[in-house]
Amino acid sequence: MALSDTARLVLAAHGGEARWRAASEVRLVLSASGLAFRLKWQPPLVKARQVLSVQTPRVRCAGIDRAGDTGFLDGHDVRVEAPDGRLVGSRPGARRFFGPGRRWLWWDVLDQTYFACYAAWNYFTLPALLLREDIAWTERGPGLLTARFPEHLPTHSREQRFRFDPATGLLLQHDYTAEIIGGWAHAARVVLAYGEHGGVAFPRRLRMTPRAGDGSARPFPRLVEVEVHELELI
Repeated sequence: MALSDTARLVLAAHGGEARWRAASEVRLVLSASGLAFRLKWQPPLVKARQVLSVQTPRVRCAGIDRAGDTGFLDGHDVRVEAPDGRLVGSRPGARRFFGPGRRWLWWDVLDQTYFACYAAWNYFTLPALLLREDIAWTERGPGLLTARFPEHLPTHSREQRFRFDPATGLLLQHDYTAEIIGGWAHAARVVLAYGEHGGVAFPRRLRMTPRAGDGSARPFPRLVEVEVHELELI
């Protein structure tokens, strides 16, 4: 697969193509809060420890709830384990349960696990996603990429748009529809600050808000705010 000019620039800015092809895991500590958590009656994440598989959508999130449980994502399947290893619950094919019904009003810990884990996998393995042949990437102009995701990858929506700084290759804004919330949930993820570890740049502060009709990110409401305390590419 031939990489576009923007894809090459982005990979170079995040440690290089060779490094992401060889990588196995992203390990990070993050906190996440905002209106989306309150609307779904779920607690914010406070210094949750996540391990993301780079090459496949597999995530471990320690601290998925106030009980200190650990959430696991494997494709579209999720499970939650207590600190002693006891199975709290599992849900194969979790995505098919979202839609009309109680999930419009509140989520349980398995719903939270699915959303929090797949979102983190998409956000923090982004350079590797540019190398996947099952995602159709199209360059629309300098720094502007659109992507069409296959159904087997857990993600916000099949059609997404990424705007990068054409000078640095760093992400400015990511546009998508949060389909598990609703087809109306047109959102923008804006990177407010970047960090760096071991030569790898990563989004350190993120904010998700509704997207305006002109494609810009609205200032309010702040649906999700994320702070990454630590990140390491293995």
